[in-house]
Amino acid sequence: MGTPQRRILSLLCSAALALPAAAPLSASAEWVHIGYMGDLNNDQELNMADLVIMKRHLLGIEPLTDSNSYHVQSSFIGIHGADGFQADEYFVTADINQDGAVDVFDFVELRQAIVNDSPLWVWQWETGYIVSDDPLEKYGEFIGASVNDVYKFMPSQGTGRMLIIYADFADCNFKYLPSTKVIEEIAFGEEDTGSRLYPWESISAFFKRSSKGALELSGRAYHYSTQRSVNSYNGVPGQKALLTEACRALDSEIDFSDFDGNNDGYIDTITLIVPGQASSDTWWPASVQFADNTYSYDGMKIGHMITGNCQINSSSDYRDFVSTLSHETGHCMGLPDYYRYNSSEDADGLHGTAGSELMDDTGGDLSCVSKLHLGWYRNDQVKIYDASAGTQSFTLYNAQSSDGNTVIIPCGKLDSRYHSEYMMIEYTTKDANNSAPPWYVSIGEGIRIYHVEASLYNNGWWTSFRYASGSEFTDNYAGRRFIRLIDDEKKDNIYKTRDIINGNITGFHWYDSKGRQTIETNLTIEIGEKKNNSYTITIKNNNGN
Repeated sequence: MGTPQRRILSLLCSAALALPAAAPLSASAEWVHIGYMGDLNNDQELNMADLVIMKRHLLGIEPLTDSNSYHVQSSFIGIHGADGFQADEYFVTADINQDGAVDVFDFVELRQAIVNDSPLWVWQWETGYIVSDDPLEKYGEFIGASVNDVYKFMPSQGTGRMLIIYADFADCNFKYLPSTKVIEEIAFGEEDTGSRLYPWESISAFFKRSSKGALELSGRAYHYSTQRSVNSYNGVPGQKALLTEACRALDSEIDFSDFDGNNDGYIDTITLIVPGQASSDTWWPASVQFADNTYSYDGMKIGHMITGNCQINSSSDYRDFVSTLSHETGHCMGLPDYYRYNSSEDADGLHGTAGSELMDDTGGDLSCVSKLHLGWYRNDQVKIYDASAGTQSFTLYNAQSSDGNTVIIPCGKLDSRYHSEYMMIEYTTKDANNSAPPWYVSIGEGIRIYHVEASLYNNGWWTSFRYASGSEFTDNYAGRRFIRLIDDEKKDNIYKTRDIINGNITGFHWYDSKGRQTIETNLTIEIGEKKNNSYTITIKNNNGN
């Protein structure tokens, strides 16, 4: 994927563009009430005294001050009767409709709230995790996809549709220009185990194997050439300008409604590929929420767009095209990055022989953590350890096969939608999607264990994973993170027969209140025999149960 600095720049640009409509916070949490909107005298009530203060301010008699406008700064504020929102700076209580100004409209709303005795806006601090007690809706024989709770557009189950636009510039052309038929075969072709590039023979084949057939990805490709220079399209605004220009030009050729696999009114994703020599400052591969509903084609709005200079080099050299777009498609389905954005020397989030993951380094298959949230396990393939039941044994099957399964160890109560803290265990191999890693990835075979913190966060515009890479809540990656490896070091950290995992292993602990892994699990995991392409593991409760 290239240098961490370029990755970071691309992601920051992506974040700057994303301003979608507010998504509902479908979750529950513990809250502490701290005040009402419009409570200008800070007496924890709304009454005529507050209205008088507001009126005197509007008449210029006595302007509001910090004390009676009750500024507050918070990482998250929830509002009773409305969606949550992010307060990046001081927040003015008197600005009741939150339009950035205290004016007569706020006065009218305050008066109505007082007369009707209906204080709709209540400040609350978040004190618990955002989790839900609503069970996931299953998808046929597969579990439900918990990524459906985050803001995204491409389905991870059923049919996903991708529109590829292969675009060049007046002064920046492809050295090798594949036909649209060749592009479509490389992107959406059937599985070919005899391909020299297997398992990267196509994006569709990679995901079909990884998902056990839960996801069928298909699409079409089109060429577009602009008469303007490459320097006319800089940054995310330039990416967006080129995309909309191409869509307008191709409108007569494309039925955009063909690319809405989940029928949500949004194109699942549009992929915009430019020549490899196009500046990486603008065209380093990235997935962006387009987030501008003023653009519509055949009644379809644009959901995600993938942009990048990861061109197809020849009819037999396209591994980077497939692996890179597979990673970016993972974002379109709702997964975050697993690498760290703040490191110039070592951006990887997962290390050692257990550390291969498509969302970390594009070097292999998706892990059990990714597959759980994408809904790529059949109903009987997710096993939950129950500490109250004492010692329990489980059989883990090859994660790169259709029989691949996982064991979850909850930290307390496991949220029914998997938005909580837990450990996950799988038996990973060098088969199928792990069979041809890049030179910089060393894949091991055996048992690997993850520490997951998949709580959600709603900032008032969209819902995401609270502890994803780049989040302000990870304490610069020293605290809680969406995904960690147990014994996460640059070594052979795959477990095999007779290995024992307990409190002596780095990372085999729960998070404390400061986000550090210090709380004992009081569990021991023993790795048993490998038989018939499977491993047995035994989990013991050290408290004597």
